[in-house]
Amino acid sequence: MNNSIYEKLTTLDFVIVAVYLVALLVIGYVVSVKQRKKNETLFLAGNSLNWYSIGFNMWGTNVGPSSLLAFASIGYATGIVAGNFEWYAFVFLLLLAMVFAPRYIASKVSTMPEYMGKRYGDSTQNILAWYALVKILVSWLSLGLFSGGVLVRQILGIPMWQSVTVLVIFSGIFTFAGGLKAIAKVNVFQMILLIVVSLTLSYLGLQKLGGIDVLIAKTPSNFWNLVHPANDAHYPWPAILLGYPVAAVAFFCTDQSMVQSVLGAKNLEQGQLGVNFIGWLKVMALPLFILPGILCYALYPELGKNSDLAYMTMVTNLFPSGMNGLVICVMIAVLVGTIGSSLNALSTVFTNDIYVKKINPSATIKEQIKIGRITIAAGCLFAILIAIAIDNIKGQNLFNIFQAVLGFLAPSLSVVFLLSIFWKRTTKKAVNATLSWGSAFSLFVGVLYLWIFPADKYPVWPHFLLISFYIFATLLVSAVVISLTDKNPETNFSDEADIPKTSNRVKLLFGLLGLVILSLYLVFNGN
Repeated sequence: MNNSIYEKLTTLDFVIVAVYLVALLVIGYVVSVKQRKKNETLFLAGNSLNWYSIGFNMWGTNVGPSSLLAFASIGYATGIVAGNFEWYAFVFLLLLAMVFAPRYIASKVSTMPEYMGKRYGDSTQNILAWYALVKILVSWLSLGLFSGGVLVRQILGIPMWQSVTVLVIFSGIFTFAGGLKAIAKVNVFQMILLIVVSLTLSYLGLQKLGGIDVLIAKTPSNFWNLVHPANDAHYPWPAILLGYPVAAVAFFCTDQSMVQSVLGAKNLEQGQLGVNFIGWLKVMALPLFILPGILCYALYPELGKNSDLAYMTMVTNLFPSGMNGLVICVMIAVLVGTIGSSLNALSTVFTNDIYVKKINPSATIKEQIKIGRITIAAGCLFAILIAIAIDNIKGQNLFNIFQAVLGFLAPSLSVVFLLSIFWKRTTKKAVNATLSWGSAFSLFVGVLYLWIFPADKYPVWPHFLLISFYIFATLLVSAVVISLTDKNPETNFSDEADIPKTSNRVKLLFGLLGLVILSLYLVFNGN
């Protein structure tokens, strides 16, 4: 089956893409000029973001190219089980909004390392800063860029190195010019475009197939179950129940790329409403990302094991000439959102936590922006090299690689932040040991799992989400023991007396969202 979009592109498609690219660069330039006039940095948008900008920006960061590819692929192969990664996230978005965000905003920090540094001192901030840089470069930039390169390769048929180079240069120029405020402004429009295009794809698929009833009749009954048996080979319920929270706490509550939108909020309520908004957007994961894959299973069963082609197969066979330009714009949208936010997070952490903190404490705003832009350029180069290296890993599922890498990077972060918030007896020694030796142990196990003794050749491994949970439990117990046996405990807690209160409106909206998520689990677990 021919899946090349390039052969179907018309003059109108090229015009649409060209206008879109020019519009993005103009927005970045305009925002950059305004920032210079106001003497703002690139990093937190001058604390000017409102709830919908925060929600769309977090969602744009979260919904990378891998969402379009991977969720459709999983939908084709196993049905709606991937909805767990979107709907179970409600618990951790609630944790971010109600527990973490008030403390972050009250502490007036711009990065997560800075927040921990206020609690435990410079050594903790230094360790976490370097760890955050590695995490952003590997789990955000490189994997996000690689999955985007796969998409572009499917669209244009060009080599991976050309795909990722073009993508990262454009995203880098845009971030270089406008920073977080430009990314946030554009993400509002880009995510609306994504919703329109993906809903249209699902609608056209249902029309071609003959409706929901025909779709249900042509798919196995277990396709519509969120909870799979404990012996399921792909997504057993214990792995999701226990393992997903480890990555989710690190991802939603401690990750600079995600949290920086909340840190850039006008006030706490706008930040919390933004987090609530991304929860409502995640409810739409089924019709936007998963349903196209399930529809592809019913319409084009001949794909077989090539489920990663599900999304593009639907696009090339269902969209009329002229709409393919919009699809390419959506690809650009999710790439600029993810890569742009990652580059901004990278420059924020390096500039604030390493350059200003250690190298040049008296740096002016102009000097900080210059260093931030140099960091963006270096991050672009590094990401291209790593993405090309990832392309040489054969026989691995993209979504599982992404989840596994996050699962091995997450345990130490989840342990440190959860203990720091919920247990005031946590000591500096325990935090530093977990971030250094604990992270080294976790990453060592990850290297064994992914490369040295890969799970497809050594089936003795548990599910990668369960491995992540076991590492988390080990590090948690170790941190508690170190804290309790520390003869000279240093807790260095900052004063939290001025934590702002959560409004009743925020509580009500999270309550409603929780009821919707609960209803989804009840509806999609009846077979």
